[in-house]
Parts: sequence; structure tokens; C-alpha cells
Amino acid sequence: MASNNKETTKDISFLASKTLRDKNASNTAKSLAASALAQSKNKKQTGAEMEDLASIVLNSSKYNTETKKLAGSVLSQSNKNR
Repeated sequence: MASNNKETTKDISFLASKTLRDKNASNTAKSLAASALAQSKNKKQTGAEMEDLASIVLNSSKYNTETKKLAGSVLSQSNKNR
């Protein structure tokens, strides 16, 4: 299995932290934020379920720019073989 050594950037980590503390953030945004933070400062990769969710978010006009940024970060850290 090919690994992906990308890590969450400081900017995305800050956005993820802000999203998790926001009582008005959607569950989708919070899930993506949690995944992004879990991949900060380590070599963890995005799981298949989160890849699917991130893909849905990026292909939808329903989500705002911040949620799409989180989705992009999560997707960029996915397994290269999927």
C-alpha cells in the first residue's frame, strides 16, 4: 500500500480547531475538522469513509469555503492507492 506523508498545515489546523469550537458548525464540517486535526504532526492517512465524505463536500455547492478547505486537506492526505 502506497503511503502518503502529507501533514495538516498550521492554517488548516487553526481552521479545524475553530470549526470544532463553533456551535453553529455542521456535523460534516466538524467531522472533516476532526480528521484534519488527527493528521496534524503525524503520518496518519485519511480513511475511505472520510475520503468519500470529503469528495461529496468538494462536489457540492451546499458547503461553504471553509468546509471545502477542510475537505481538500483531508482528501489530499488520503491513501494514494484509493
